[in-house]
Amino acid sequence: MAKTLLKIQRYFRRKPVRFFSLILLYLTAGSLVFLHAGFIGESGPGGRRRRDNAVASGNPNSLSDARGLGVIRRGFKDRSGRRYGPPWMKKTGEERQEAARRGGDYTTNWNRALKGRNAKEVDDGRAKYIGCYIDDTKRRALRGASFYDYKKMTVFRCQDNCAERGYMYAGLEFGAECYCGHKIQAPNASESECNMDCKGEKSNLCGGANRLSIYRLELSQESARRYGSAIFKGCFRRPANVSLALPFSAVIQNMSVDKCVDMCTEKEIDVTAAIPSPLFSLHEPENEDVCVHRCQGEEFENCGNDEYFVVYQTQVQDKRCMDRHFLSVRAKHLMALASFPGAGNTWTRHLIELATGFYTGSYYFDGSLYNKGFKGERDNWRSGRTICIKTHESGRKEIEAYDSSILVIRNPYKALMAEFNRKYGGHIGFASQAHWRGKEWPEFVKNYAPWWASHTVDWLTYGKNVHVVHFEDLKKDLFSKLKEMVQFLGLKVSEDRLLCVEGQKEGNFKRSGLRKLEYDPYTPEMRANIDKQIIIVNAALRKRTMSGIPQEYMPR
Repeated sequence: MAKTLLKIQRYFRRKPVRFFSLILLYLTAGSLVFLHAGFIGESGPGGRRRRDNAVASGNPNSLSDARGLGVIRRGFKDRSGRRYGPPWMKKTGEERQEAARRGGDYTTNWNRALKGRNAKEVDDGRAKYIGCYIDDTKRRALRGASFYDYKKMTVFRCQDNCAERGYMYAGLEFGAECYCGHKIQAPNASESECNMDCKGEKSNLCGGANRLSIYRLELSQESARRYGSAIFKGCFRRPANVSLALPFSAVIQNMSVDKCVDMCTEKEIDVTAAIPSPLFSLHEPENEDVCVHRCQGEEFENCGNDEYFVVYQTQVQDKRCMDRHFLSVRAKHLMALASFPGAGNTWTRHLIELATGFYTGSYYFDGSLYNKGFKGERDNWRSGRTICIKTHESGRKEIEAYDSSILVIRNPYKALMAEFNRKYGGHIGFASQAHWRGKEWPEFVKNYAPWWASHTVDWLTYGKNVHVVHFEDLKKDLFSKLKEMVQFLGLKVSEDRLLCVEGQKEGNFKRSGLRKLEYDPYTPEMRANIDKQIIIVNAALRKRTMSGIPQEYMPR
């Protein structure tokens, strides 16, 4: 044994031999790392296509290569079936907590990254991939809400939007379209047919041509009163003329909420057995106690009685307010939709377009908003083809260019945070923790808080015909406030469209709220500055004989 060790020692004393031995060890280690990266890549969309091509071509060498890498992948599972990255990417509990503080949980992000690559085997606790399904454009597999984004669609974004609305399933198609529903009404398709990369993340698959990649969602506790995709609306008095207000009805044995929801969804009816209308507007809810009457098929649920209805709104889309187009005759007067950034201008545009049926324009051009359906975004703001023009500008010259204006005012504490999120995270994204805790946030508040006040004061001073809308009032009483806006725009009010808007009010422009800050970002100095600005705006409103700032954000 000693002689053997002595020979090895003499061998490595030779410098050239030692050098080439170390080079060999280095190359071997590098090859193993490269091989590991290779099998991770093979689990992605490209790898899946290469395996499919190998099978289709009948090339035994290609097929054996694909199978070999598949065996390696299986070697990296633990007994529970969970996948892990390379050993050096595993973190301790303290490291994971630190990563979460910097903007996200490591394990969740890793699982999410793998979701599209080998979706059938990954479950991140929020959603589980269940397969590729056929989607017929005339009879959708998922018949709830839908939206699209041809530039930034991701699997998580689709899941997040569907889960927030109480749906059980989220499906992605054509790499950019997202569909929600509480029941899958279509047969399976081959996994190879869901082969399109997501527009917002090339590492994930988002369905295919008329093919949906469908995920089952884990709903939050906020959806506890949502039966599947149906939203509990409340207890309402039976309408005077039931046959007109609710034109469809059926007697169901062993009635339960689920059975009623399923029947109305199957018939593509929006609320119980109808859509909201002037005959049954759902604007005057009763105390829920008067609706206490147990369902025959479910003893813990209420099914109303002869005088009162328990109402659930299904997610079948109400199409009465979905048509939009440009003005047929060019407008002679320019109408501004003015607001401080972060005050809800995009959301207000969405409401106005649904309520009027006309596109809104913009002083700017935002390609992401155009991709989300704001077709007036590309028009020159003076084209006269849009019902009103979004603007954040202030100053006498800019304001006097308009003949009338709707001025949206929002609580500055909320508006500043919303604009900061937009500035660093996009229209529905979020700023990172690094931005909130860094120098960007204090500098932002210092510069933007005075602008919040001066912007409003300028429009109240130089605006020729100003209609003020407080964002908070619009949220609380959408129907009447939106009705006032439509009248101010000089259009005839359609109550059917307004009732439709109430069911479609969120649109695709609301942040999910899943990443709310766990602390108050405002220092006492910041609050003192903002409260001073609130008093200035309140005085300007009073001077123009308008109602002042809402009490909820007046300084105390």
